[in-house]
Parts: sequence; structure tokens; C-alpha cells
Amino acid sequence: MNVIDCFKAYDVRGRVPQELNTDIAYRIGRAFSLLLDARKTVVGHDIRLTSPELTDALVAGLTDGGTDVIHIGQCGTEEVYFATFYLGICGGICVTASHNPKDYNGMKFVEQNAKPLSGKHNLKGLQRLVALDQFSDVAIKGKLEHKCIASHYTHHLLSYIAPQQLAKLKIVVNAGNGGAGAVVDRLESHLPFEFIKLNHQADGNFPKGVPNPLLPENRLETSQAIKDHQADLGIAWDGDFDRCFFFDENGDFIEGYYLVGLLAEMMLAKHPKSTIVHDPRLYWSTKDIVSQAGGNTIQSPTGHAYIKECMRANDAVYGGEMSAHHYFRDFAYCDNGNIPWLLITELLSKTGKSMSTLIKEQQINYPCSGEINNTVKNADKIIKDIEQHYRHRAVKIENTDGLSMSFERWRFNVRCSNTEPLLRLNVESKADTAMMQEKTNELLAMISADDIIKV
Repeated sequence: MNVIDCFKAYDVRGRVPQELNTDIAYRIGRAFSLLLDARKTVVGHDIRLTSPELTDALVAGLTDGGTDVIHIGQCGTEEVYFATFYLGICGGICVTASHNPKDYNGMKFVEQNAKPLSGKHNLKGLQRLVALDQFSDVAIKGKLEHKCIASHYTHHLLSYIAPQQLAKLKIVVNAGNGGAGAVVDRLESHLPFEFIKLNHQADGNFPKGVPNPLLPENRLETSQAIKDHQADLGIAWDGDFDRCFFFDENGDFIEGYYLVGLLAEMMLAKHPKSTIVHDPRLYWSTKDIVSQAGGNTIQSPTGHAYIKECMRANDAVYGGEMSAHHYFRDFAYCDNGNIPWLLITELLSKTGKSMSTLIKEQQINYPCSGEINNTVKNADKIIKDIEQHYRHRAVKIENTDGLSMSFERWRFNVRCSNTEPLLRLNVESKADTAMMQEKTNELLAMISADDIIKV
């Protein structure tokens, strides 16, 4: 059996052609068709230079397996989610490597109703079939149909807001030469905004580097443009734009954590007494806001498969991760990189408040470190050492995802990444920035004692 290394915790990602190539893409198509017994599957791809050829090979595998394919062309992952549930299709695959380096590519998969692969339809099962590479001929091959869903998707996005109530905001948008620019262009004629567009055209050569606004160096251009144009808001996306990142009117980057509370409050205003799902990294602010708004919170392990499963099980109206993934019940419980900024512009319009004002109270009440990533030699040992050190002082210890420990005035979460060889640290406090910084440094010193390389 062949070794297939491109299968990760949630999706497929690998270097092209060493770990992912047209042969493997073809076999993934055959395996997906067999695993799901899929009669019809949606396929789309991001703007990477290798995406079209990998998609063609994937389509060949699917159709040779007897599956009809609806090809929606260049798109974002969220558009594959949308097409899958909107068209009532058996499954969907987006060829994308999101914010990974230029020489990478990958795939994200869903089954009917845009549910992540789970149960007997899981990535491990898909990987086994791809590795075995033993596929029988089928009597009737599938058909390929090219279909444009752009107008339907635009209409769906606009359904989350009242466009006629929006103010004439000035907004800096930075697509990072990824795929988000096309969606902004389609929405533009329906909105009263003035857009200042940066790196707007899709370009798989990534002339400004791979779009990943979590990297501080990738925020500078957006920040400066906000100042230069005196904009009300700044938005930036990653490559397949399933995450969006916000900047206030001063050009300051806003931690994704604070957007979770803001969006939760908005969704509860629209859907009173509903349930909100959050991840375990930073949550004091979210729980406080949801409680005051009359909603309920449920904690889920980090990661889109876990969040979506938890939301479905509890019929949650919204789920948010501090990493800028935002999930919506009306979007088949999937994450979306455009609904959040549309909702925020509606909030800015209705309240007349600035972006910095909207999140200031959260920042004061619950200052946070932001996620600090470390490459470590022995993550499990480090986590055990940290737990042992703080155990006798903690008022609450949780193991929902990694290690979370809460004290009277501060808390932290430390966990291994599900997708990268990293140990991730998050710290927050109750209205005490100095304590938050002190405890962050204290934990980093403990991690550093295990001889790591910080990234």
C-alpha cells in the first residue's frame, strides 16, 4: 500500500508535486466517489497556479468513478459549501491550500448538506482507499457540467443584512491576491460603500507573499491604507477567504477573539435566546457578552469539524473561533469569510459608532495575549510540566482541547496545533493588562526552558 502523506487532521495539504500531484488527485476523486457512493459532487478551486490541473485530475477521478460533477470554477471554499447545500448535492470538494506556502496545494471536503466528512465517510477512510489504489471500472461514467452560482451566492450573502439601512462607509479591502476580490466586486453594486481595493486581482504568483493576515508583516499595507484614506474599516482575507480579519478606523489590527463576542451579540439580537459555540482558547469575554444578551454558550474543541458538529448537535445560531473562523447556522453551520464583515458594516451603520469604540470595552475588560506559536521538541511534556506547576493554584482545569487553567483574575490555554508542529499559547485576564502580560511572559519562560525555537 502506498504512503500518502498529504492527508492532515481536517483536509489534504502538501507540496506539489512531491506530496500532492495529478495522480493522487485522480485517486482522491475515485476514492471520494466510492466512499460516499456519490451520485453528484460539486468541485471548485482557488487561485493557485497548480489548482486547475489538480482539479481536472480530480474531476477525471470522480467521473471515472461514476459520479456526475458540477464544476463551479475558481472560487473560495465557502462557495463550494454553498453550492453543496444550495443545490442539494451529495458532496463537495474545493482544491485549495488556504494560507500555506506557494508550492503547496490541497483539498477540503464536505458531504451532503455541507457536513464535514465524519463517521464512515471520513478522511482516514478516504486516505486508505487512495493508498490502496484499487478501483474497479464502472459501467456508466459520470458527466461533467460547468455551472455559475455567483448570482445565487451574492443573493444569499445579502440576506444576512438590510442593505437599504447601510451607511456610506469607506472600507479598505485587501484580498492579498487571493480569491476574495471577486466576491467583493459582485457585492459592490448592492452596497453603498466606497471600497479601497488592495492586491485585489487574483494572482497565484502571490507577488506580495501568500495571503495570511495573521502574520504582523502582512498587516502593514492595510493599516497604512486605512490611515491614508481615512477609512472607517479595514478587512483582509486569507487565500481561500474562509477567514476574514478586521482593522479599526485607526489602522489597528483587531484580535479575532473580540469579533466572536461582537458577532455573537449581533446574532442573538436577530435570534434571541439562541446558543453560541466558542473554542477553548479565549472565552471569558464571549461568555460574558452572551450571558448579558440572554443566550447560552457551549464550548467545543478547536477546529472546523468539531465546531460544526457541536453547532449541529445544539442548533447553535453562531460559532466563533479566535482564529477568525466564523460559523453560521443559516450557512449550513459552515464557516464563511464574507458574512462577518457584512454584519459588522450593518452594526457600524445602525449604531453610528466607530469600530474601535465597538470593541473597546472588550479589550479593557478582557485583555489577551493573542495566539503565540512555538515550535517545540516535546509538546506533551511541556503541557504536563505547566499543569503540574499551576495545578494547586487553579480554580478550574479543563482538557477540552489541550490544557486550559483558570484562576481568579486570569486564565490560559496551551494546545498542540492540529495542522502544524506548533504549541499554541493564549492568555487573558480580567481587566488587568499588566497581569496578562506578566503571566504570558511567565508561561513563555517555562516553554523556553524546554529548548524551543520560537516562530
